[in-house]
Amino acid sequence: MQFVSTRHAAPAATLSAAIAAGLAPDGGLYVPQQRPQAQRWQAQGSLARNAEAVLAPFFAGDALAPHLAALCAEAFNFPAPLRALATPGDHVLELFHGPTAAFKDFGARFLAASLAQLQRDRARPLTIVVATSGDTGAAVAAAFHRQPGIRVVVLYPDGRVSPRQAHQLGCFGDNIHALRVAGSFDDCQAMVKQALSDRELQAEVPLSSANSISLGRWLPQMSYYADAALAHHEATGEVLNLVVPTGNLGNAMAAVLARAMGLPLGQIALATNANDVLPRFFHGGGYRPLRSVATLANAMDVGAPSNFERLRWLYEEDDDALRAAFRVEAVDDAAIRELIARRHAAAGEVFCPHTATAVKLLEQLRAEGVQGHWAVAATAHPAKFESVVEPLIGRPIEVPPALSALLERPAHAEPCPPHYAALREFLLS
Repeated sequence: MQFVSTRHAAPAATLSAAIAAGLAPDGGLYVPQQRPQAQRWQAQGSLARNAEAVLAPFFAGDALAPHLAALCAEAFNFPAPLRALATPGDHVLELFHGPTAAFKDFGARFLAASLAQLQRDRARPLTIVVATSGDTGAAVAAAFHRQPGIRVVVLYPDGRVSPRQAHQLGCFGDNIHALRVAGSFDDCQAMVKQALSDRELQAEVPLSSANSISLGRWLPQMSYYADAALAHHEATGEVLNLVVPTGNLGNAMAAVLARAMGLPLGQIALATNANDVLPRFFHGGGYRPLRSVATLANAMDVGAPSNFERLRWLYEEDDDALRAAFRVEAVDDAAIRELIARRHAAAGEVFCPHTATAVKLLEQLRAEGVQGHWAVAATAHPAKFESVVEPLIGRPIEVPPALSALLERPAHAEPCPPHYAALREFLLS
């Protein structure tokens, strides 16, 4: 299969070339040349094997195809359990059991395994440059830590991530470099995109991306939705509807693509925080990126969601059809706090601020009479946001062992102004 740019001004590329590049030469995002066709699916018995089945059509004919089973086995070696909530028919898909306690561990580990395979025959080292609003950077750092021939540079907005997130970003050392940028996530993302489009820089320092703009991050995120949907359908005969908390739209777009491929997924609703660019569009307005604002759900503090280009591609640039296909709502900080406190008091349930936005939207859908079986994508472990969650529930949250080990390591991040020239100078050094 070949891959093309969402902006239609770059030549088609193989999967391996698209993964290695990160961003298309015209600044667009890589998508399959042909839109996916729905097919019938059968559960394969494990998350890794379901991942292999779902990804196989995209890897067909590529140099990575013979390695797909091994890549999936390496990346998907921890669970993504679907657990029932107190409300009948409601579930939570726990995506935080990886090494950095966030859903981004899945895609980051798959991308790292893929790039390590591609780098084996290359003499020049590769630099991964990634912007993070909280969780992506730590997942990428953990996945690429001490990978030979690969350097990682992580940019994050200084003061806009939780203390534990910041510690994770700076605790790896070795081939991982953390830059704390005096700006927003949007500044970080713009700097990364400019670097990836800088051909003169690329001639000196080969670059790739590990954000959800990367094909190697985006496609494997379908796997846990496929695994949950197939298992649920096999057990109950019901399709699984989803509420996905979203910022840059990568995780949500993975669910949308999985549904388009015919997996037993029903409605998909998207929850954002107070950064309401997407709700404004889906409620009938134009798509107008805005400066992001800081919220409790900081990993979703995105004012210009990159993967919106992929969403439009899937719906053939038909905004009316796109708006009709999804329910999208914003949830502010007050509602996040209220929900975390109330659900814990009522049923002992504990959610991170991001997951809380999705649970709040599911409550709203139920109040409107929406039926069916629903799952909320729980994107991060609440222990990563103890300063927010613990005062609301009135008790400490047990820290997962993998996260605890990272927090015990010393951490360091270099200051960086929010200007591309500063990043360029760092990359060249």
